[in-house]
Amino acid sequence: MDQAPKQQRSRNRIEVILTTAENILLDDGIDSVTIANISEVSGLKRTSTYKFFQTPESIKAALATKYFMELSKDFSKKSSDINTAELSVIVLRTVEIIYDYFSSSTAAQQLVLSNTTSLPVTKEPFHELSSSVQEFIERNIELPEFFNNEGVFRVFTQIIISIFSLNTRESGILNEVGKIEANRAAHAYILNWVNQSS
Repeated sequence: MDQAPKQQRSRNRIEVILTTAENILLDDGIDSVTIANISEVSGLKRTSTYKFFQTPESIKAALATKYFMELSKDFSKKSSDINTAELSVIVLRTVEIIYDYFSSSTAAQQLVLSNTTSLPVTKEPFHELSSSVQEFIERNIELPEFFNNEGVFRVFTQIIISIFSLNTRESGILNEVGKIEANRAAHAYILNWVNQSS
């Protein structure tokens, strides 16, 4: 028996669940993203929702993973060569691209930045983002070989997102203060590595 139509139906249902969850998140807040609410709004039976997601946390984690994948693609698309040898300019551009993504996605802000509960997001999308960041910076400026380049850029990327998160939770929305502080902290971190390695 051909599995393709069945797999497509499953993908369609997952998409309906995630789209419904996002709409509930935007309309009523993160605490309203429950299996009962998703089933009611989407018209799917609870058993259909449970088949793919056993808990509200797993739905939120899937949404957060989706946002990180979007951010990674967005970063790769917008991070072209900027022809500068100034590390500060490249760090600022990195911060700006990530800032612009979250500024344009209220749902990603609410779920990834405002959320005080840690979501079990799969590592791959975040690693993909930090790899894109690393590739962009190393393509534009020659950096010394660090002890663990990949690890350094994961921390660098996490610093930016963590400061955006703190700014969003304190201000209710991501703003210029978050961008300035993320740039300052990320630049200081990478500069410290450059100075140690030179």
